[in-house]
Amino acid sequence: QIMKVQAEPRVIPVVVHVLHNGTSIGVEANISDAQILSQIRVLNEDFRRKNADAIRTPAEFLPVAADANIEFVLAKQDPNGLPTNGIIRKQGPKTVYGPEDATIIGQTSQWNPEEYLNVWVVPLVSPYLGYATFPTSNLPGLNFAPSAAIRDGVTVDYLFFGTGAGTAANTNGRTATHEVGHWLNLRHIWGDATCGNDLVSDTPSHNAANYGCPSFPHYSTCSSTPVEMTMNYMDYTYDACMYMFTLDQKSRMQATFGSGGGRNSFAQP
Repeated sequence: QIMKVQAEPRVIPVVVHVLHNGTSIGVEANISDAQILSQIRVLNEDFRRKNADAIRTPAEFLPVAADANIEFVLAKQDPNGLPTNGIIRKQGPKTVYGPEDATIIGQTSQWNPEEYLNVWVVPLVSPYLGYATFPTSNLPGLNFAPSAAIRDGVTVDYLFFGTGAGTAANTNGRTATHEVGHWLNLRHIWGDATCGNDLVSDTPSHNAANYGCPSFPHYSTCSSTPVEMTMNYMDYTYDACMYMFTLDQKSRMQATFGSGGGRNSFAQP
C-alpha cells in the first residue's frame, strides 16, 4: 500500500520590529522577549491546528477544518548573514501610530520583505488592533490598500501581541493570526460586504463581521441561511472564540507560494 507523505511545512522566517517610546525592555510598548516568543508559539499552534481550543470545532465544520501546514520561526540570520534572535528594538519617531503611518514604520525598521515576514509591534491608535498588507495589488474591497514593498508586513498593537504579562485582558494572540492570514491572501470571512465573497468556497456566507462570542449555531440571513463560521480566524470575534482555518483557506494561502504567487519568494526547494 502506497501512503501519501505529508509535505514538509512551509517555514517562514520572521523578524519582529519593536518600535517603542524609549522605555526599557518589558515596559509598555518595549515588550519583552517572552511576549514575542508567546506570539510565535500561538502562530505555530494556530496555523498547524495544534491549538488547544481546536477541540471546540463544531461537528459540521470538522470536515473542512485544516492544518495550514505553515510554520513561523524567528529569523536566525540577518540580511547580512550575521546571527540574530529575530528581534529588533528601536525608539520610534512617533508615540502612537495608525495605518496611514505604514511607510514611516517601514522606513524606521524593515528587512527585505521577500525574505522575511516583517512584524511591527507598535502603539496603535484606537480602535486598531492590527493591520496587514496583502501579497497582491489588485484585490478589490480591502480595508487597507495593498502596499509598496516598504510597507509589506504585519503591524500589531503591543497590547494585543502574544499572551500573558504585558498584554490586554482576554488577548490570546489571535490578532496576529488574523493579520498573518491577510498577509497570506485571506480575505475577511464576510468578504468586506453584506453577504460578500471571501473567495473561499468552504466558508459559509456571512451577513457581516461578527463580534464578541456568538452562540452556536449562529444563522446567516444570506442565501440558504447557512450557519456562520464565527470561530474562523478571519472573522472579528473574540480571541477565545476563534480557532480554525478551512481547507480552502489553506489552499489559498499555499497558492501564494506557488509560481506567480505573491509570496513565491518564500518558496522552499
